[in-house]
Amino acid sequence: MKRSLRLGVNIDHVATIRNARGGPHPDPVRAALAAARAGADGITAHLREDRRHITDHDIERLRSEIDLPLNLEMAATGEMLAIALRHRPHAACIVPERREERTTEGGLDVTGNRDALVPMIRDLSAAGIRVSLFINPDPAQLDAAAALGAPVVELHTGAYCDAETDAARAREFERIRIAAAHAEAVGLECHAGHGLSFDTVMPVAAIPTIVELNIGHFLVGEAIFSGLDATIRHMRALMDRARADARGDLAAAHDERSARQTS
Repeated sequence: MKRSLRLGVNIDHVATIRNARGGPHPDPVRAALAAARAGADGITAHLREDRRHITDHDIERLRSEIDLPLNLEMAATGEMLAIALRHRPHAACIVPERREERTTEGGLDVTGNRDALVPMIRDLSAAGIRVSLFINPDPAQLDAAAALGAPVVELHTGAYCDAETDAARAREFERIRIAAAHAEAVGLECHAGHGLSFDTVMPVAAIPTIVELNIGHFLVGEAIFSGLDATIRHMRALMDRARADARGDLAAAHDERSARQTS
């Protein structure tokens, strides 16, 4: 089956740079508009409980000033649910959040947080907001997400990207590949993200059952050297090349099977 691969650009760390000095610059909404021109399919923003980067006003402006779908990353709290229901983003990705962490460290424990997640998924879905759960590439967590009625999961790719040896990276990649296939088998749309860079994106982009990658920190960091437009365009090109190559391999395998069957 032919599947397109979407790119969601996370603009959190444009706001991180802005907040380091105070004032309005650099403007994350301007970055979102630039990302749209460079080929992004959506914008992701994480409104953390401590507001360390994206602010409530940023979310208001993103909803009113950009045409791309907005994916609001949020903790499973009453405050964040109320904000999501007020602004009605296209999607809400529920993520684990700890005040002391520098970045999101691992995926949700869906089974362990069932009581909090069930009403949140219900209320967001009733408001027309597409819900995704940010989880580790673990089939048990995928099964739990499907049982709770979440239509989408996003696989945490941090362990794969941070692996220090080729063998460790290969093991982590295999976990992602298996989880992505399992997601489709249980009826979940599969996204992936966290830590992806030019060096790590192509194998993940080639997985045919993944339909969206969300990438932020690397793009913002690389933009310091190459510019945001060029950085996003290069990431988009790598993703497209990997998906096209994967389709070619699948087509070749199909032709080979057909030839064997008719010989």
